[in-house]
Amino acid sequence: MSDDAGVTWRQVATLDDLWEGDFIGVEVDGEEVIVVHLPGGELRCFQGMCPHQEILLADGKVDFEAGTITCSAHEWEFSMDDGRGLNPRDCRLFRYEVKKDGEAILVGVPHDGRLRRLRHKTEQDA
Repeated sequence: MSDDAGVTWRQVATLDDLWEGDFIGVEVDGEEVIVVHLPGGELRCFQGMCPHQEILLADGKVDFEAGTITCSAHEWEFSMDDGRGLNPRDCRLFRYEVKKDGEAILVGVPHDGRLRRLRHKTEQDA
């Protein structure tokens, strides 16, 4: 899709694929991402691999009530609000822009050419 403010929008799913209160792991432009559809309709998208040892977060636990994403391997835990590390605290998930276009779910892939996975330390805007 079209270029917008430094990102290219890619369709990753439809609302039929991802209902409220559910999540999905998908690949977009060579990177694994996890998209969560919060109760109430808001969408969030983060890097899909744990920054610890490249384990797919979609294989872990998403707790909508607690607002957390937990890796299945070593139980690293991240906030569903912004991707910040909760356990341990010195890490962060890259958060992608995400939006709906009709029934399509679109993820904004940055043009910076950098991999979004494996950013173990808290590189918020790097």
